[in-house]
Amino acid sequence: MTQFLAGVLPLVGVPDPGIGTPPPGSEKLLTALGWATWIVTGMCVAGVMGVAARMALIHHRGEGGRHAVGLAWVMAACVLLGSASGLVSALLS
Repeated sequence: MTQFLAGVLPLVGVPDPGIGTPPPGSEKLLTALGWATWIVTGMCVAGVMGVAARMALIHHRGEGGRHAVGLAWVMAACVLLGSASGLVSALLS
């Protein structure tokens, strides 16, 4: 399969957009993306701390296992946040 794709891709002629120049005002966009990154990272940390607090309360009450779903969702969000820049870089290159 890989050999087939390697033979077909040169025939397709995928265009190379090059590096290019950023449009005017892109500094403001990068600043906004930086702020968003910090805010979402803080939210992920707060989410993990919230799940940890809920785990402590549930354990104290003797109810086990209900916190696993919440922790899974928070960890999935953290993984998505961590891989966002890599995914976008892969798509753009």
